[in-house]
Amino acid sequence: MEISIALLGLFVGLLVGATGVGGASLLTPLLIIFGVNPSIAVGTDLLYNSVTKLFGTYQHFKQKTIDWKMVKYFAYGSLPGAVIAVGSLQIFEDQSQIIKHTLGVVLVLVALTTLLKSFFQNRIKDNRIQEKPLEQKIVMTIAIGFVLGFIVGLTSIGSGSMYAIVMLLLYRLAPSKIVGTDIAHAFLLVTVAGLLHAGLGNVDYGLALNLMLGSIPGVLLGSVLAVKLPARPLRTLMAILILISGWKMIGWNIF
Repeated sequence: MEISIALLGLFVGLLVGATGVGGASLLTPLLIIFGVNPSIAVGTDLLYNSVTKLFGTYQHFKQKTIDWKMVKYFAYGSLPGAVIAVGSLQIFEDQSQIIKHTLGVVLVLVALTTLLKSFFQNRIKDNRIQEKPLEQKIVMTIAIGFVLGFIVGLTSIGSGSMYAIVMLLLYRLAPSKIVGTDIAHAFLLVTVAGLLHAGLGNVDYGLALNLMLGSIPGVLLGSVLAVKLPARPLRTLMAILILISGWKMIGWNIF
């Protein structure tokens, strides 16, 4: 089991490094397919993500590519959203089904936003909301943070992909700052959500360690391959696989 999980981490890390698609949208459903309880899969993935995002945040901090004001306003909404999401799970007796169905819906959304970003990023024009300064969008930013934070707390997915597309559509930031701000906020969000799940016993530390042992070299190798492989076709294929996975989680039988 340890070798298979490390190989799973290697596979996910390789794809993340090569495509830039968020690891949680690949890892969480794969863990469930491997037979891991959905609650454990979500909690373990959040802890695993926290460690990986820490290194990314440090790098972007050194590069000064983080908009800390935006991180702060997103966090004002996202952290309470994650707390409420994890707390609300305790209301339901069958947490696994709730998580699986919600996960399916979120995977479909992540797949669609990945396709949108891949094919239309350069065609997105400035709009009135983008032109407004951040100080005039504080309430909107906190509200967006809350909704997406709730989703991340429930499923572990979306801390990167969904916030990134929101920043692309509604805020005026340089591409490097979108990435840096996204990673820094994601680190705060997944750390808090991961600690909450850990407090409920939803983290398998051995599983997380084995995933890291495989994924770290996988990300490094994938990053090397990224300059040699066509990015858009790979991202498109990944998005389609995530879309099918989400459809299956929901229980729809179109595919």
